[in-house]
Amino acid sequence: MSPQLLLFAEPLVASGLLRLLAEHFDDLETVDDPSLLKGAPTLVLWRPAAGTTGESLRRETLLLRERWRPAPLLVLLPPGHGVAASTLLELSAHGLLEAPSPEELLEAIRTLRAGGRVLQLQTGAALRPEGEAPQPLGLGQHLLVSGLEQIEATRALCQRLLDPPPSQPLQRWALEGRLRELACARQLLLLLWGPLSLAWELPESGAPASASASVTPGPGAESRGGILTLQQRNAAGIWQAVRQRLEAAIATGLENRSGQLLAIEGLHPERCRDLLLALLDQLESLRGQLAADAEGADALLERWLACQPQLREQALRAMASPYVQLPRQGMLEPVSRTLIASSDLTVIDPELPDLQPMLATLVLAQPLLVDGQLVPADELRAVLHLERLVANWLVRTAELLAADVLACCGSWPELRRYLLRSDLLATRNLERLRNQLNAQQRWGDLFERPIAIYESRRQLLCVDSGRIGAVNLLEPRDGELQRLGPLQQLVTLALETRDAVAPQLRQLVQSLGNLVVVLLTEVVGRAIGLVGRGIVQGMGRRTGRP
Repeated sequence: MSPQLLLFAEPLVASGLLRLLAEHFDDLETVDDPSLLKGAPTLVLWRPAAGTTGESLRRETLLLRERWRPAPLLVLLPPGHGVAASTLLELSAHGLLEAPSPEELLEAIRTLRAGGRVLQLQTGAALRPEGEAPQPLGLGQHLLVSGLEQIEATRALCQRLLDPPPSQPLQRWALEGRLRELACARQLLLLLWGPLSLAWELPESGAPASASASVTPGPGAESRGGILTLQQRNAAGIWQAVRQRLEAAIATGLENRSGQLLAIEGLHPERCRDLLLALLDQLESLRGQLAADAEGADALLERWLACQPQLREQALRAMASPYVQLPRQGMLEPVSRTLIASSDLTVIDPELPDLQPMLATLVLAQPLLVDGQLVPADELRAVLHLERLVANWLVRTAELLAADVLACCGSWPELRRYLLRSDLLATRNLERLRNQLNAQQRWGDLFERPIAIYESRRQLLCVDSGRIGAVNLLEPRDGELQRLGPLQQLVTLALETRDAVAPQLRQLVQSLGNLVVVLLTEVVGRAIGLVGRGIVQGMGRRTGRP
């Protein structure tokens, strides 16, 4: 008896799918009626009708999973379904395809039959569900949203005028200055009207939607196109899926859309790509070592931290090439050895989240906490969240190494042509970039980081579609709050004071406004009315005299 595929779809769609599957799968019988089954189906394929709401999708998917367990469920979404991406990721389906091509559908069926998982969402998957009313905005949110929309529109216009750069230097400098002015205006808006997590809570038509209730993405965070395929549902298969997506994003070149200056922007594009890929290779090697040792989850973090200096050393050596030598003060010196000797390979980025959950999932395939729920490691939501964590570690580690490379290039001019962008060959440009990075770090340590800790926010730097974006993850950071320095605690105290005084101040202003209204209407208004009446009566008596 050949395995059977159970198909649920509208009659017209079902007839086309039956012909397609019959042409390409000789060893698979497709039926569209449960009464024709000769046992348990090998795979269940459901193509919901157009206009199906997110709640109906969630309910029907759960019912199909329970009814035909243990057969995997593949859901085909029609184009323009209007269901939010966060809702789609919560569906309990083994495969989810949005408007797939025949080749993609056939490959997904082969993957599911082999025990894997498949996810494919188009860029515009995060549309508002039909019938869902927009949330009302307060005054502060409205001012923040409208200001951010104007800033983003002006910034996009300046970017278009700079691509290609104008031939007139004065015009180019004016546009670049305008971009810096817009960035400062954005920071001022966020400082005045609320936390950074409000920055992209825009209406669906004007900004990306949130991928989950606890994650607030920046620009481009929802454009997670492409296919996520798990060939195996163990730790090795999960890592291979994450690595393939990150490699594909890095290979096309990365554009900084994180809203902050990055040290890796100073590297030559090829050196930047080599550094990120080398870190990925070293991460894979270290993951294999941790998996081979078969230690418990508690020992993973200790082993990980002990191997970090060697991992960074190997990544620097692979990026700079161990055989390249350049002249320095009249003598040839190996580039990789000099970089490693002048770099601090033990420094830790304080903005890195706890790495224990990421390591436990990568090595032991343990469940991952996503949006307050413990999700199995092979679930699509868990894999996407794990990809964010790995990308954040990747970019932040590359930032630490790139900062050391910039410092080494400052004292070794011949190294700039090999590792840095062409515009950083000039000493003035290189030192200006380093000063800007140092100033940004000091400002972040003194003000932005205490505010983020007090608001329980952690910024993740993610790699997606050739861009580096920022995602704000909400998690408790009370321990870090207690370890802040005196000046940083003053910043959090100022925020707490503002939160405590703002309601009373708002009520006081409202009371003063009501008092002014009463004075103007009841006292000044009546007095003006009496004066006018007296003038009119006096004019009447004067005109009535003979």
